[in-house]
Amino acid sequence: MKTILRRIAISAAVLALASAAHAGETLDRVMGKKAMVVATNSGWPPQSYLDDSNEMVGFDIDVSRELAKRLGVTVSFETPDWATLTGGRWSGRYDVGVGSVTPTKARANVIDFAGVYYYSPYVYVVHKDSDMKGVADLNGKVIGVETATTSEDFINRKLEIDAPGIPPIEYKVEPGEVRTFADSMLPFDDLRLGAGVRLDAVIAPEQTAKNAIKNGYPLRIIEGEYAFREPLVVIAEKTDPEWTKKIGGLIADMKKDGTLGTLTTKWYGKDYSTD
Repeated sequence: MKTILRRIAISAAVLALASAAHAGETLDRVMGKKAMVVATNSGWPPQSYLDDSNEMVGFDIDVSRELAKRLGVTVSFETPDWATLTGGRWSGRYDVGVGSVTPTKARANVIDFAGVYYYSPYVYVVHKDSDMKGVADLNGKVIGVETATTSEDFINRKLEIDAPGIPPIEYKVEPGEVRTFADSMLPFDDLRLGAGVRLDAVIAPEQTAKNAIKNGYPLRIIEGEYAFREPLVVIAEKTDPEWTKKIGGLIADMKKDGTLGTLTTKWYGKDYSTD
């Protein structure tokens, strides 16, 4: 019996040491190197994109730089595909994800949500010459969405947002066909060709749609009704709760002191930092 108890005690001690060694892994790595690697997008203006000088710019980039500044570290960017960014199991390749990610129940199983840093209404977008006036006009039409995003889940009636205080999703459109695109701007490129040429409408974040219109795309937003409204979170790998808590605290501070309101207004012309 003593031998068995001794083995149990030794096993428990080994597990405790392993847990202690694992705890704070990302936090220790970032603070030790004084450098943070952010996973984000490179083709999603105005959230994050390459400018004419091939430099990463955008709202998510500014948020990342502000997080790094408050941590006292440098920042660099990696741009994995969306499924990799939101799929977790990064194996230390990235320290944090700042890519305007929606907290869904499926994602909660594979990544940590450090904190909501702004909110985004999704809108219905049509060609400026389209005769569609309201949401009901979209029934039976060809709808374009970015693949592996909440807009795709929404149009397929599978969206489950995992955040407190968010009202139930209402589905009011029965599409005739859904076409998916690998990049956020590609649906707009098809829609700009004309009403019904390739697409009848696109579902996308209001910020992205307004930016496309600002840059000369002949489109308009169907006014008066959002498709849905989503919170966006900074994400982290499910390996270091201390790191997730640290980033969450910084996000709370940035919201409280008005930094996030200033940054959303800078990039979107409107304060999206509160619900």
